Amino acid sequence: MTDSSYDVVEVVAMQLIGSDASVIPVSAELSFRTSDPYTVRAVFTGAHTMSTWLLGRELLAQGVHATADAPAGTGDVQVWRDDDPDYTLVSLSGVEGSALLAAPTEPFVRFLTATESLVPVGAESDRMEGEISALIAALLTA
Repeated sequence: MTDSSYDVVEVVAMQLIGSDASVIPVSAELSFRTSDPYTVRAVFTGAHTMSTWLLGRELLAQGVHATADAPAGTGDVQVWRDDDPDYTLVSLSGVEGSALLAAPTEPFVRFLTATESLVPVGAESDRMEGEISALIAALLTA
C-alpha cells in the first residue's frame, strides 16, 4: 500500500477499541508530502475494511502531548496521550460511525520528527507559495 510519491511514510500498528472493550488489530499508514505540508493522510486497514482520513499535521503534533481532559482537536478527529504516556489515542467520528484507536506513541513521534525535518513547523506556507501563486494565476486566466 505504500505510495512512493509521499516523502514520509510510517506504518503504525493500532488497536480499534470496541464499545464492549473488545480489541481489533488495525494498521494505520501515515503519509506526508512536502508539497502539502499541513496534511497527513492516514489509511486505516482492518481485516475487512479500509478507511482513509486526512488529518492535520499540527493536530497530531499537539495530540501526542495532549491529555484526555484536553485532547487536541474539537471536531471529527481528536488525539491525546493515554494515562500510560507510551500510548496515544485517536478518536474518529464520521457519517459511518465513531472509532477509538490506540497505538504506541513512539511511531507517531518518529513520523512527526521526520516530517518536521523536511518542513519545520511554521514554514508550511513557504512550501505552499508556488502552488498558491499557480492557483491564483489559473483562476485569473479562467
